[in-house]
Amino acid sequence: MPFVAATRSVGRAGLFTLSVLHASTPSADLFREFVREIYKIGARSLPIIAVGGAFVGLSVTLLGYRALDTYGASNQVSAMLGLGLYRELGPVLTALLFIGRAGSSIAAELGLMRATDQITALGLMAINPVGKVVAPRFWAAVLCVPLLTGFFCSMAISASYFEAVHVIGIDSGIFWQVLKDSVDFVDDFGMALVKSAVFGAVAALVASYVGFHAEPTIEGTSVATTKAVVNASLLVLMFNFVMSALLFK
Repeated sequence: MPFVAATRSVGRAGLFTLSVLHASTPSADLFREFVREIYKIGARSLPIIAVGGAFVGLSVTLLGYRALDTYGASNQVSAMLGLGLYRELGPVLTALLFIGRAGSSIAAELGLMRATDQITALGLMAINPVGKVVAPRFWAAVLCVPLLTGFFCSMAISASYFEAVHVIGIDSGIFWQVLKDSVDFVDDFGMALVKSAVFGAVAALVASYVGFHAEPTIEGTSVATTKAVVNASLLVLMFNFVMSALLFK
């Protein structure tokens, strides 16, 4: 039955999450893999995060100016941008871009390792495959997604400043003062980092789980990659709604 199968899948995912946490014992090998994964899934994601953030900032600024100018409040465009970025757009869009760029890579790598029996070989050599190939990716995602979110928001605000001040003609001092007054460091920026860390954990766990348990074929790897992107994206959107309802009163 579909309900029973879905319940069984949730249970497997929960046990997999516990195995990842249990296998995250600090060691020199884990630290080396962790640093390597930071570069692979974090640093290599910077270009797409930068471009995405810049165009989001430009789009939101233009849309906000057209809407607010109708009511004579065009100077408040930076407030709308800041609140929208830190509370919703920044963490969510960064996570979705991260899933498309790094989550698919994680699922494909683990699926290929399953297809070529590398994961089985690790177990035969008495090496915990979860601790070797999953835990470093998980913790790297938890660290990198909040950092990427901060970079995304910085690029969006920089692009918005250029458009609002040098194209639309809003005063530079008003732009920064309104942004400063509307965004709280803890309630907005801090919560954005918390949401980003959760989204990074969700993206890494879903991608790793699907890739780790993929069918040991090339077709299984491609299916696992697709499932990882779709499932992780939907879970991020779901968690975003729940966390926004709980965190922002």
